Amino acid sequence: MNFKISTNFNIPKVAFKSSTVRQSNPNNQQLEKSPDKDSFELSVGYVNDTHGQTNNMIRILSGIRGDLRLSAGDNDIGDEKNDNIHKATTKFLNLADIKASALGNHELDTTQKDCIDSIKRFNGDVLAVNYRKDPLELQTPEDIEKLGRAELDKHLKKSVIVEVKGEKIGLIGASPMDMFERLTHPNYYTDSYIDDLDTTVELIQDEVDELKKQGVNKIFLLSHLGHKRDKFVAKETEGIDVIIGGHSHELIKDIKEGENLFYSESGEPVILTEAGRDGNYFGELKLTFNKDGVITKAQNNLAETRLYHRNMIHQYLFDNILGTPDKVGYIKQAPPPPKTLTEENPHANFVCDVMRAKTDSDIALWHHSGVRNFFHEGLIDSSDVKDISPFLDYVAVAEVSEKKIIDLFKHAIETTYETPGHKPGLIAVSGLNYTVNPDEGKLVAMNFVDKQGQLHRIDVDNPREDKMYKVVTDEFLMSAGADFDILAPEEDYIKKFSCDKDVLTCEYIKELNEPVIINQTGRINFEYDD
Repeated sequence: MNFKISTNFNIPKVAFKSSTVRQSNPNNQQLEKSPDKDSFELSVGYVNDTHGQTNNMIRILSGIRGDLRLSAGDNDIGDEKNDNIHKATTKFLNLADIKASALGNHELDTTQKDCIDSIKRFNGDVLAVNYRKDPLELQTPEDIEKLGRAELDKHLKKSVIVEVKGEKIGLIGASPMDMFERLTHPNYYTDSYIDDLDTTVELIQDEVDELKKQGVNKIFLLSHLGHKRDKFVAKETEGIDVIIGGHSHELIKDIKEGENLFYSESGEPVILTEAGRDGNYFGELKLTFNKDGVITKAQNNLAETRLYHRNMIHQYLFDNILGTPDKVGYIKQAPPPPKTLTEENPHANFVCDVMRAKTDSDIALWHHSGVRNFFHEGLIDSSDVKDISPFLDYVAVAEVSEKKIIDLFKHAIETTYETPGHKPGLIAVSGLNYTVNPDEGKLVAMNFVDKQGQLHRIDVDNPREDKMYKVVTDEFLMSAGADFDILAPEEDYIKKFSCDKDVLTCEYIKELNEPVIINQTGRINFEYDD
């Protein structure tokens, strides 16, 4: 296969032509051939991991294009406390004319009954070739009632065929191997299973073969497996043309061989996409297929969501679901958001300052993986602030020992630098500063910063169990655990608020009654090996 990638930023044209030998192209000459008379052109709009970010969804609706529109999953976020977010997410999918979506882990933050309700509201199909569950007749009536169990598997499809411009397009879906490790309520799904990667590849290939028997020669995999596994699937299967990816939150621009352009054993190109996280980007993939369904040209464009305006009609429709937001204040200055979970996040640090001040605590913490948006300069309302913290994890205050704080940070840092996508990420702070060695994934140093700004060194190698701090964070980090060590069980809380961080932040900005500057940095330092 011969190919050529132009140097135009974010609008590369990749052209393929049949050959058993790849030729060099030292003069960067165009290698594309004239398309066959019966070639087929298709534009595909795609999203992934929008995570219930309603303001970004409204902006995406102003810009998304494509003859066919698809999602790689994690459209939604949050449990039953976020019911309006679930309804708004479905409204977005329908308005965007998304024909199908992979089943992501966040789709399962709710009970199976609630998940089925969301699927029923969706005009498209939810796909998962590798999801399994125990029959209800094998479960106790108490579990079925208490945990909201239902026949979710009967509402999912392995694949579908859609018709676009007179051509059949096959769509297959796949869910991640770590699906049940990343749920808000894992006990809702102890009757459910995801096949391992090797089995998933076999199931995908079986589905491809079945689609081909039905005369389909243009096939897309909607994958929430993560980019590393997507590469494996691309190399180990035959007949997939495009993998619309998600889960690992990769931001894949352009088309580059070895990164998101691979070849099957028969030499046919396979293109991978992924548009980051939280709806900050969305994509359009332009493709030309020959009469045999092989891609001969491709162009991958990513759009930055914040550059698109919110359509007032769409805003009205969403407000009817979510409620009309309150005006909060004015952000005079704010930096761009960090691109990774291992960068210091001044937006999250500001929210930590708010929590610390509003609760009169010694220390405030917020895990970077829970931060889903950022402060935009200009006027902001309560929905803008809610987008930054969409999960509805109630704020909690407790006395926590120095040792538990250090153990939390050590575990979070070690895990972050060991896992793909650097999940769960570093921790935003107020009342602390700390030093990380990224090369070793290690906590190097930490200081407590008292309310007078004085530094008090904490011995990270020998933290005290008898030294207590009044700590404020959300209940997820305080006691839910998941990716983190538990700081304090709920019975030990000093206070549990009936709201999340967004409500405290809105109150704080209103009380401040002056333009806000977001510049809270210098709390995380990085020390690299020589």
